[in-house]
Amino acid sequence: MKVALAQINATVGDIAGNSRRVADAARAAHAEGATVVLAPELALTGYPPEDLLLRPAFMQACADALAALAAELADCEGLHLIVGHPHQFGERGDVRTKSMAVQRRFNAASLLAGGKVQATYCKRELPNYQVFDERRYFASGRDEGLPPLVFEAGGLRLGVLICEDAWFDEPAELARQAGAQVLCVVNASPFHVEKAEEREERMAQRARESGLPLLYSHLVGGQDEVVFDGASFALDATGQIRARAPSFEEALLVVDLDAHASPHGPLAPLPGPEAQAWGALVTGVRDYLGKNGFPGAIIGLSGGIDSALVLAVAVDALGADRVRAVMMPSPYTADISWIDARDMAARLGVRYDEIAIAPIFDAFRAGLAPQFAGLAEDTTEENLQARIRGTLLMALSNKTGAIVLTTGNKSEMATGYCTLYGDMAGGFAVIKDVAKTLVYRLARWRNAQGPEIIPERIITRAPSAELRPDQTDQDSLPPYEMLDAILARYMEDDQSIEEIVAAGHARADVERVTRLIKLNEYKRRQAPVGIRITHRAFGRDWRYPITSKFRA
Repeated sequence: MKVALAQINATVGDIAGNSRRVADAARAAHAEGATVVLAPELALTGYPPEDLLLRPAFMQACADALAALAAELADCEGLHLIVGHPHQFGERGDVRTKSMAVQRRFNAASLLAGGKVQATYCKRELPNYQVFDERRYFASGRDEGLPPLVFEAGGLRLGVLICEDAWFDEPAELARQAGAQVLCVVNASPFHVEKAEEREERMAQRARESGLPLLYSHLVGGQDEVVFDGASFALDATGQIRARAPSFEEALLVVDLDAHASPHGPLAPLPGPEAQAWGALVTGVRDYLGKNGFPGAIIGLSGGIDSALVLAVAVDALGADRVRAVMMPSPYTADISWIDARDMAARLGVRYDEIAIAPIFDAFRAGLAPQFAGLAEDTTEENLQARIRGTLLMALSNKTGAIVLTTGNKSEMATGYCTLYGDMAGGFAVIKDVAKTLVYRLARWRNAQGPEIIPERIITRAPSAELRPDQTDQDSLPPYEMLDAILARYMEDDQSIEEIVAAGHARADVERVTRLIKLNEYKRRQAPVGIRITHRAFGRDWRYPITSKFRA
């Protein structure tokens, strides 16, 4: 028997478009002889639909689309489609007085065959950590006493699980007890670097413990902050990988199940960590702009490493014809910054413009001179330059419709080394979750993939905001190697100050970095949305109060 894993790129709220993608994949799979097709978790709505789920009209549209999809595929004789969707049993009730659990809304997957919805399975394990917030929206199939879903196709009995279910023992064991010979897992598992390896390892454990082969169909594409990396796969009962789809692209992985239900199929390689991060950044930019209808991107190109990396990602995501670079030199901009910015823009073939900000800066200072009389110059004047640049970029964005991609990295966002309404001004923060040390690794990785697109001097020169004479980042920040190590332990891994000191970092450095992280929450709350590539990013899975006296 052939089973197809339909790795589609769904868009949240595009119920008609998502249904069309599922239907097209199902027909293509049927044409290749597949008996069973697995579409991803919540494939009809995209993931995560968030508070759209609270709207009765949205839930009704999902129910209508599910029935229409079943009817549309009625002519695909012998085809069994498993598709993820939100599902609601019984009366909706008064949402003003009744809890969401009372409404019995579920993260579900249904079996479509013979033109009808034959059965529906409701997710039992609801994640509520990192970027997940499923208990806000869904009731658990376990808590409601709903049965497992096991169906027969091609002489085999297949059990259905939804994403988090497969990370726990009970759902798979219940499917096995109900007669399942193969586990079919539909998924929308947000990406972070090396998450694919973790998934395969955990699913291999599930296959071995249950004694059943496991088929894992996964979503792909960008949705606001989160990215889904695809890489759907099939495991035999010993946990060995027998087939894998490509990462970061739509695919239809057709897997052959032999007489013993052991799967076989194409085996795409898993990319390494830098390639994974690059794929996620490119996917995030391409889909954020594409799904929201922006015609192109504008980047303030400074001659520094961060804006160079963002420019390279944008061109890989969109093509050179949809990307524009703007250099805005100040009185403190070094000649090599001009030279390197022009060089890189030429290498990539993007439109490049220069707008000198010195006359505007002078006008601002002149206008403020009476207010600043007797006061020494300080970061106020530095921030003025950043805000002038932000204003110019946003003016170009308003005039052309292109979105401004900001260039601040995770190390800067953590410590507040960024200017509100200045370099933080824009619509999408591409490297918001990329630490400075990773910025350098990614630049070198990208250069190694083909013609060198980031000039070597951009990578090797000392980083600088160039807002005062002879400025470097390390005038105000600790060395990035040390800063990023403390950041990873404190922010990503929730280690205490004492634990970080015990790991070998100087107490003064740890206290300085953690103090900066806490003080700058107010800036991060006003930052544009950005792509998540680590297991803990500033955004959906970092929810700290701005006003707080806790300092440990």
